[in-house]
Parts: sequence; structure tokens; C-alpha cells
Amino acid sequence: MECYKYVSAFLLSVATFTACFAAGSAVTRPVIPAGSTMPALKPAAGKVTTLTTTADGRERLTEGSVRLRKGGTTASETLVLDPAKAYQTMDGFGFAITYSSCYNLLRMSPADRKAFLRRTYSTTHGYGVSYARISIGCSDFSSTEYSLCDEPGLEHFALHSDELRYVIPVLREILAINPGLKIIAAPWTCPRWMKVKSLESRKPYNHWTDGHLNPDCYDDYALYFVKFVQAMQQHGISIYAVSPQNEPLNKGNCASLYMPWQEEADFVAHLAKAFKDNKLATKIYLYDHNYDYSAMPDQNDYPVQIYRKLRQTLGDDFDGAELIVGSAYHDYGGNSAELSDVHSQAPDKELIFTESSIGTWNDGRNLSVRLMKDMNHLLLSTVNQHCKAVLVWNLMLDDKRGPNLDGGCQTCYGAVDISSADYKTITLNSHYYVIAHASSVVRPGAVRIGAAVQGGEQRDIAYSAFRNTDGTDAIILSNAGSSAQLVTVADGDRYFQVSVPSHGVVSCAWVSPRD
Repeated sequence: MECYKYVSAFLLSVATFTACFAAGSAVTRPVIPAGSTMPALKPAAGKVTTLTTTADGRERLTEGSVRLRKGGTTASETLVLDPAKAYQTMDGFGFAITYSSCYNLLRMSPADRKAFLRRTYSTTHGYGVSYARISIGCSDFSSTEYSLCDEPGLEHFALHSDELRYVIPVLREILAINPGLKIIAAPWTCPRWMKVKSLESRKPYNHWTDGHLNPDCYDDYALYFVKFVQAMQQHGISIYAVSPQNEPLNKGNCASLYMPWQEEADFVAHLAKAFKDNKLATKIYLYDHNYDYSAMPDQNDYPVQIYRKLRQTLGDDFDGAELIVGSAYHDYGGNSAELSDVHSQAPDKELIFTESSIGTWNDGRNLSVRLMKDMNHLLLSTVNQHCKAVLVWNLMLDDKRGPNLDGGCQTCYGAVDISSADYKTITLNSHYYVIAHASSVVRPGAVRIGAAVQGGEQRDIAYSAFRNTDGTDAIILSNAGSSAQLVTVADGDRYFQVSVPSHGVVSCAWVSPRD
């Protein structure tokens, strides 16, 4: 990752999730009473369940409901849903499950950890978070620099203790709570013995940072991915997708590999073939880096360039072509308008958003600063520009922003931060709220549908609407204005009115009026 990240703070005991938290001078209240079910899972007939968070901290994932009425509305401005306009099918929302996150989680008592993971991932007693991102080998939040084959020759391939003692045990706990969890994986670097200083010289480059993948190693490196997917499967963990390289244009990470599009295009053909030959259905997402392509003009439209090169050199039906499904983006440079640009050039390919961070540089623990920025620019903007998934960086760091590696981010916060004094007291930051708000009402398989204001202009209100597979519809509303707004939402022959607080977010779900 490149050092940039978002968020806010409140304290709670996770032992039973019945303790109250204090939001400065705000009224204290439980996050969600122990044993309760999430209201948005299956709303009662005639009711719209709501979840509300405000930037001032007075509302934090607060449950509520409003009446779902039949007939037409007389409101002067109405947000009208249009299920006939169907966009992308959603895969979900989630967090990166790094070694550091797992280290902190495993320092918690088993009961506290179970309660926290259940509240986060359960589809019946939690927010239903459904996606996770992990590294293939080390990241900048690992215990040390390593690959899964540090000695030359794939016969030396083996999972590291970071996976075996930390990441895999935590993933297994999460999967026991939510078996439908999707997992995407990416390497920060290839094994050093596969690196060269340049493609021209092919001179060995035995360093963790920078370097190019030796074309002579393309087949071996593709099998390295195969071995990783197979090794994780042996531990009961299915890898839904990979990207060939995390931040391929970032030479300076604590572990990195420089892979411009010309080189990723050549390698990904080998990777897709290796997956196909080994009967793996793991998806491949290209790029996995910033909107602005690191200000390198020759790298503009990185994934589109790869699609074109593969089509020109291999055609449309080369071995494994169907596994190269789309591209992934981060937000540490440029802006999300790039998503619409790439979609317009490759409308048959998927888009996902895989990393954003909060930290000291962007007032990451200040909910009053971060909530609206993260909901509008991180989540709604990406989803409304065709992203099927949205993931943020570390699920959990400690109150000292660690553990982390030298050369990586020393100033990052987690989506939640845990006290290193007791490994019990947790601070929820804006990324947690944003992912929880989306996951609680938008389930995997939901389709984003059309929505538009009729009869006027709903100022300061941003939104995205969805049709779930369980018979519910959903909408996420945010209000960047300085006063609360009453929003009228019409869905077929039904409508409801919900007050969206100033600088607040409301997620709504209801049984949809389907034929």
C-alpha cells in the first residue's frame, strides 16, 4: 500500500457486545444488543429497517425503522427507484486480513474475538461483511519480508508461519461464521530469485524492493500462484480471485515488484493458462493500483492496454481467457472518474475497488472529518461507477498503528484499533462504519438498480439503490448538508420517508414490491 488512509473513534467492550460506548459528550448506547439479529436481513412487512451513523458520533450504527406505505406520495421531491435499470451484480464489501490484523485478533480472548468477528461477518447476527483481501507472501503488515519460495526452485514452496499461525486460523474462524466469504489475494513481490534488474540485461536482482519479473520465470511464477491456491484449499480456504501484482507501479514499498502493463500482459497470459491447466476457477483482476497510474503517461488505462494486447496477440479464446475478468483500483492518486472511463472502454469487464487507508495524514480517527468523505468518495462513488466490490485496508491494528514493517506504513490506522494494554478495548473508525453500512443491506448477488430524484433536486444527498436476491430492496443514503433532510423513496406502488441527519448516513432495507 502507499501511505494514505481514513476514520473516527469510540470505545466499546467486545466481551459480550453489551457494553455501552461513549461518544465524547454524546448519549451512550449499546452498539447492538447481544443476541439481536440485524434488522435489515428480512424486514417485517410494512416496515423499512434503518441503520444510522452521524459524523458527530451521536448515532453509531443505530437501528430503527420507518413505515412502508402503499400508494402514491404527495412529496414535492421523490427519489424513485427503477429496477428496470440494472447495473453490476455485487460481490460484497470487506477488509484486508493481514498478519497484523490477525496478530491483534489472536491476542484477544477467544470469547471476545468470536463476538467481534460474529458482529462483523455474520449474516444473521452481524453486518454480514462478505469479502476479504490477503497477501500472497508478505505485505507491509507482515512479521517480516518473505515469499513462499525463498530458495530457487518451486520444490521449496511452502506457506510461511504468518499464514499458518495467524492468517489461516483467523480466516477459518471467519468462514465458520460466514461460509460465503469471498477472498482475493495479491503478492507484494515475487521470490527474489525470479527478479532481474531490467528485461534487457536480465541481471539478477536479489532485493525485496523494486526489480522486474524475469520473463524466463513466467511459467514458474504462474505455478507459484497455482501452488498458493492449492495450499490454501488444503486448509479449507477457497481463493475466489487474485491480482498478478499489488501496486505494480509502486517501486518503493517495503516489498514490491515493478510490473508495467506491457509486462503484466505477458505474464497474465501464463497465469491464466496455468489456472486453466490445473482446473482452477480463480478469477484474475488486473492492475490493483491507483486511479492516476502513478502519473506515468505510458501507463494510462493500464488494464485496457492489457485487454487490447491480449486480444491482438492471442485472440479472445486463449487458454484461461475467461478467467481474466476485470481490474482493481486503489485511491491513493487520481480520482474515481477513472472507473467510468475504464468501464466505457471495456464494458464487458468487471471493476472492483481493493484498497483505501486512513492514518495520521488524513485525520483518520476523526469521524467528523472522515465519515462523509469515506461514504461518498470511497464507497458510493466507486459502487455508482460499476464496482462490484469495495475493500479497505487492515481490519484491525493496535493503538500504536502496528505491528508493521520498516518501509511500510508507520502512520496507518485500522478500520478498528484495539488497545495494546488489554486487547479488549476497541475503537471503531470510519472505514468500519462504511463497510458495515453497505454490508448490512446489500448482500452478495444484489444488483445495483436505477434511482433518480423526481420533482426537484435532493441537495447534498448521495445514494445508491439495490435489489437483493432475498426479496428485499435497499438504499444507502448520505447527507453532506448542514441540516437533516426528509427523503421520500418510492419503490413501485410503495414509498417511505426517512430523515437523514446532517452529516449522516442511513442504510435502509424493505421487502420489495415484486410481481
